[in-house]
Amino acid sequence: MEKAPRKKRHHVPLRLNVLFFAIFILFSLLILRLGMVQIVEGDVHNANLQRTSNNVARIDAPRGIMFDRYGHVVVDNRLELSLTYTSQGNTRDMEEMLDVAKKLEKIITVETDKITERDRKDYWLLTASEEDRYELVTLEERKDLPQKEEYDLEIERVSDVHLQTLTEEDERILAIFREMNQGYAMTPQRIKRNVTEEEAHMIGEMLDELPGVDLLRDASREYPYGDSLMGVFGKTGQIPREKLNYYLSVGYDRSDIVGTSYLEEQYEDVLRGQKAEVESVTTMTGGQEVDRLVNERLGSRGYDLVLSIDMEMQQHLEEIVEKKISNSRHGFVDVGSAYVVMLNPKTGDVIAMTGYRTDRGPDQLGVVNAAFEMGSSIKGASVLTGYHTGVVSPGQSLYDTPIQLPGARPMGSYTNMGWVNGQTALERSSNVYMFRIAMALAGYNLSSNCCWNLEKGYGEARYYFGQFGLGVETGIDLPSEYIGVNGGIQQGGNLLHLFIGQLDTYTTLQLGQYIATIANDGYRMQTRLVTEIREPSTEIGSPGALVQQFEPRVLNRIDMSEAHIRDVQQGLRRVAVGGRGTARDKFSGKSYQPALKTGTAQVSVVVGEGDNRRVVKGNNQALVGYAPYDDPEVAFAIIVPNARVDSAPGAVRGIAQDIGSEMLDQYFKLKEERRGPKLADEPLVNDEDDEENEEN
Repeated sequence: MEKAPRKKRHHVPLRLNVLFFAIFILFSLLILRLGMVQIVEGDVHNANLQRTSNNVARIDAPRGIMFDRYGHVVVDNRLELSLTYTSQGNTRDMEEMLDVAKKLEKIITVETDKITERDRKDYWLLTASEEDRYELVTLEERKDLPQKEEYDLEIERVSDVHLQTLTEEDERILAIFREMNQGYAMTPQRIKRNVTEEEAHMIGEMLDELPGVDLLRDASREYPYGDSLMGVFGKTGQIPREKLNYYLSVGYDRSDIVGTSYLEEQYEDVLRGQKAEVESVTTMTGGQEVDRLVNERLGSRGYDLVLSIDMEMQQHLEEIVEKKISNSRHGFVDVGSAYVVMLNPKTGDVIAMTGYRTDRGPDQLGVVNAAFEMGSSIKGASVLTGYHTGVVSPGQSLYDTPIQLPGARPMGSYTNMGWVNGQTALERSSNVYMFRIAMALAGYNLSSNCCWNLEKGYGEARYYFGQFGLGVETGIDLPSEYIGVNGGIQQGGNLLHLFIGQLDTYTTLQLGQYIATIANDGYRMQTRLVTEIREPSTEIGSPGALVQQFEPRVLNRIDMSEAHIRDVQQGLRRVAVGGRGTARDKFSGKSYQPALKTGTAQVSVVVGEGDNRRVVKGNNQALVGYAPYDDPEVAFAIIVPNARVDSAPGAVRGIAQDIGSEMLDQYFKLKEERRGPKLADEPLVNDEDDEENEEN
């Protein structure tokens, strides 16, 4: 009989038992230690934690710079030191700030022009004795008053007599205190920018007596070519109050410097630098600092912009315009001014743009923000509208003789021209040819006095004019642009005026885009000032690696046929070289072969004040064109508003043509020889407090 198999016995090795026991002991020790830390030593560790603070200060990095199309730096940074104060956010801050302000007043020079009456009242209360304050508001009056209402009552009772006790020294202390008090807890607030070397040395020697005060590396905008295009470049400054929430939501600090207008604002996210960060870990024992660890992460300058602007041509254009207007200042019924823009019709690039007023000097932004009746300069759009809608055909002649609408005065051209077609109407600037297009478009028959379809006439006219850029946005890369005044739907006679540029108003930039569209065979290009974004360069004054290149953008192709556009282009060429061309005297012999259209709009200008207030007749002189005629590389628009009428004493004639002739001569001269723009003797620096320039 077989024996049953014996069961195997399992033995746990001795070594494994030892391991289990060791793990048990370790876990027991760990649990015991956790209990000691949490229960026995918890208060000690909490106290140590409370005595350790970690503060991070973010320091602005320089903004990106701007180059013109040939690599000249047109907006730069000037390194400087800024004096800052960082509030700790405790109840002792007001007393500490006042004490620091008193010490700083002995060191730095400050302006006091920003101080308001409320600032003075607050300061007087802060420095007044308790007895003086109780004289303002008695104990009985203070009874049961909330703290805010109590203070408001004190402010109300601080009189001019009290404020007269403030000395000039008090004013300077207040100016410093005011800036310090506008900061936020744990955030450096600039007290003064561009601290002098002497001031910096004195502050450095006293930093231990000036809690919260520091000197930081900073930068201001600098303009190597003076005020050339400075308005278009824009301003930088503190975040505007109405935009504070937006900037905070995208990671800005309240004290940051940002672009507040024009290119600086439009490209803020590009120009903004990467901030440096200074982390300070402080350990306190018994109210005394025993250890501080500082870690710094370097920042970097913002990306650079390459502009379409030719700064050398810009300077020549500014000189031409200023000279012409200044020498003709008595030829205007009001303030003398002129606005000019030069574009590349194939790309929409702004080559140069300027404006000048005799009462305030450079006014480049007027090219974008000021609108005028442009007169006959818009007749190219009028003729093409007539061609496209079929109310008139290329080569078709209409008889130019004054017309008279019922109840209105006769309306005609500057002379009776007889038979004219589209090209000769442009060459000689016929008004009647445009009137007949307008009447036909609105379905009006002059002989039967029937019948106006004004909604159709005005609607179609503005629809087609808008295709050229008249009365609509040009798409320029700025935060905003003015589109002019739409005169609405008026009487039939006003529709006729619309077709000769004497109803709706347009900006110089719109006028430039209109003529550039005709020059570019009907393609309307978006106007632009920035062509490239580049990385900060390691070489001073040289653009860095390409980040983004903006390709030219077609906004639309006008509805008109190629044949119709060619016909109008030939008519514009006849303005310069035709036997009766309105610009032949100034342009017929030019080697660069321009195509042009002159314009004169009659305007009424209100001048004088009080009993001397009166209406004076004047005219807006305009000129648009492009060159060379057969392969355009530059298009332009010029408007000289409010010139005296030709019959008035001191009147100037053809000033827009004079500007245009010298401008084109200079442009094509630069194609042969360039010397570069001239640096300003004293480069201008951004003034963040210049509110007047900010608005302009």
